[in-house]
Amino acid sequence: MEKWRSPVAALLAALLLAACGGGGGGTSTNSSVGTPAVTDPGAPASTGNTATDGYNWFNYRRTQLGLSTLTRNNLINTAAQGHSDYQRTNNVVTHEQTQGQPGFTGVSLLDRLRAAGYTLSGSYSAGEVISATSSTSGAYQAEELITAIYHRFVIFEPIFREIGTGAATTSGGYTYFTADFAVVNGYSGLGTGKFVGYPYDGQTGVPLNFYSDQESPDPVPNQNEVGYPISVHADGTSSVTVQSFSVAPRGGSALSTRLLSLAAGTSTTGSAAAIVPLAPLKSGTIYDVSFSGTVGGVAVSRSWSFTTK
Repeated sequence: MEKWRSPVAALLAALLLAACGGGGGGTSTNSSVGTPAVTDPGAPASTGNTATDGYNWFNYRRTQLGLSTLTRNNLINTAAQGHSDYQRTNNVVTHEQTQGQPGFTGVSLLDRLRAAGYTLSGSYSAGEVISATSSTSGAYQAEELITAIYHRFVIFEPIFREIGTGAATTSGGYTYFTADFAVVNGYSGLGTGKFVGYPYDGQTGVPLNFYSDQESPDPVPNQNEVGYPISVHADGTSSVTVQSFSVAPRGGSALSTRLLSLAAGTSTTGSAAAIVPLAPLKSGTIYDVSFSGTVGGVAVSRSWSFTTK
């Protein structure tokens, strides 16, 4: 059994500038990824610590994309660990804690960060993704969250600079994993008109499918098993508009997909967009992706490819 709650992210300054998030929740007995191939060249070796391995895996994927690596902050670790402990103690998967319940450390993510002593001042952004699965592997937890497309929007936010992770496991092996992301006093990311795509250009071993019912709101409401999501990510301070976004097997026709974007009303994140193939991808196949639109008002166009496992 695997559970994800809706990821949350907030971009704030002296006043609230924007709020973004979406996805998450739901349950499924299916696994869309399986255990990540930690023997791949450059993949981080397992330490056996769920929180540490999840942190390392996020940075591994961000580095492959050309995004900044995240510094693990002990104060954010405290907030994330406290929230995982709260969920385990209360047998719940949630972003909001209830005052008076055992292990309470703060209602919201921002409350918990402040309670841990993390200073949020000036311009700042914070986000959280959480999962609960029967696996104690941090790499597995992280890779599944990356697969869950609305969560990916938070994990691959270019402007984030710090992270804290925490995990709490029940006596039966059920593990609650929390990752909190933040940046304070500066939104330096990729820059105006720039974006990254995932799967990245030349990536191999890409999974074939995704079980859409694992997220709520469901990215593809009318079916469960779909193809692996393909996404583009710009700075949280930039808006992404989609003119065209397609994927096709090398030499074949474009696949039927569902577009996830703010303009389409299928996402609440304005700085990222994705397409989800409506059928699982084929094994051992090269797929060509084409994207055109605007990023922060700048016209962009890019094509790239990846190969499935």
